[in-house]
This record gives sequence, C-alpha cells and structure tokens, in this order.
Amino acid sequence: MTTRTRTWILLAGLSALFVAVGGLVGGTGGIAVFLLIAVAFNFAMFWFSDRLALKTSRARPLEPGEAPDLVADVEELAARARIPVPRLYLIPSQQPNAFATGRTPKRSAVAVTEGLVTLMPREQVRGVLAHELAHIRNRDVLVATLAAMIGAAISAIAHFLQFQWLFGGDDDESPLGLVGTIAAILIAPIAAMLLQFAISRQREFLADATAAELLGTGRPLADALATLQRGVEVIPMQVNPATASLYIANPLSGHGMASLFSTHPPIPVRIERLVALDAARGL
Repeated sequence: MTTRTRTWILLAGLSALFVAVGGLVGGTGGIAVFLLIAVAFNFAMFWFSDRLALKTSRARPLEPGEAPDLVADVEELAARARIPVPRLYLIPSQQPNAFATGRTPKRSAVAVTEGLVTLMPREQVRGVLAHELAHIRNRDVLVATLAAMIGAAISAIAHFLQFQWLFGGDDDESPLGLVGTIAAILIAPIAAMLLQFAISRQREFLADATAAELLGTGRPLADALATLQRGVEVIPMQVNPATASLYIANPLSGHGMASLFSTHPPIPVRIERLVALDAARGL
C-alpha cells in the first residue's frame, strides 16, 4: 500500500467519524451546520496560514544577494519539481530546521533557520530543501487543511453534545443513545486528533520519498535528518506549538506512546525508509 493511499484511507476514516458523530446531533441537518462552521474557520486559516506561520517564527525575507547557494539550489530543485520558485525566508535561530508553507504552489514560501545554512553541509541542505519543495508539490497544506476542517467539526460537535447533555438532555433517552453520546463526547475528539496526526506522518513519509526522487537519491536527506535530530536535541529553539508541525524536524517530537500524538514519524524510521528506497533502486 502506497503512502498516498494510506493518506486517503485515513482521511476517509476521519470523514466517517465525522458523519457518525454529526448524526448524533440531528441527522443531516446537524452535520450541515457543523460542516459549515468548520469550513469557514479552516478556510480562513488556510488563506492566512503562510503569513501567520512566517510571522510567529520571526522569519524575514532573504535579501538580494544573500545566501546565493541556497537560492541556486531552490531554483534548481523547483525546476525539477515543476513548481514555481517559492519565496525564501530566514529564521533567526541556530537550530538547524526549516518549513514550507503557502496555500498553493504559486503562493508558497520556504523558511530556513540561520543554523541550517551555517552549520550543515550544502548537500544536506539540498536534502532539506528537496523535502520542503516536495511538501509544496504534493499540496500538503491543502491535505492538512482538509484534515483540520473535519477534525475541528468533530470537536465542535462533541462540545455541542456535551453542552446539550449537561443542560438540555432528554430524560427519556435510551441507554444505547446515552452510551453513544458519551462516546462521542469523550472518544471522538481524541480519535479525530490521532487520525489527523497519522495523516501528517504519512505526508512526511511522502515528502521524504518525493525529495529522494527529486535528488535522485535519498542519501542527502537521510544524512540531513540525522544532523537535524542532533541539532534539535542540543540547540533550543523557541517555537509556537501551533506551528511546530510545519518543521522538517519536530521540536516537540516524542517517543513510545507519545509518538501517537506526534505529527512527525520518528527520524530513525524516516532514515530507514530512505535507505530502503536507495537499496530498491540499486543505489
């Protein structure tokens, strides 16, 4: 099963959960109301997400003539990916890291930290840039917005059910209906969140694979991921939790059970997959 297929299966599961929970509110009418609320909220976030992400990270536009190697590599990789050259930004942090944002390829931007440019070999930086351009080519902002829209609607329905149950519940409600309502209130938002995170992890795997395709090998990105992991562990960086999922190496990543609540797959697993891709190609 391909990574793309897994992504759409997870989105289908999230949609099914939304339909089931929405039906508890009032059938089709209840679903429509909360869907409209979720669409309006997430459309606004989708429209302004690039500006918000760049502002919260304190990123500034690259000056003319600044970091010429970075500019040249982005232009070359964008041509390979057949996408417009994104705007480039620099984040004032010594932790090596980067993210891509923008609602469409024409409106995209790539922000890299000062540490990425100064501390990492150029070939590894190219690996990171290829990963970020892969997110743009794969339209991952759109996929993430769809998942967030459905997840937000599920949470809104759960909150409505909680309010209705506490203050306006029906005394004649059947035990089965009561169990369903409690499950929707307690379990549905957590399940939706886990599905969203799983979708995000699949998109990271897909971006890694696409980056390897753009570079002709996964080795530069695999080496870069190992460097990024060390950098995240030893160099602190102030990151808004709301934007942490955008970065190629998640500053808030966890291990064990915490990995279920991570938006990124474990870096060792990502490296293993890149090595396996090269082996499959005889590289």
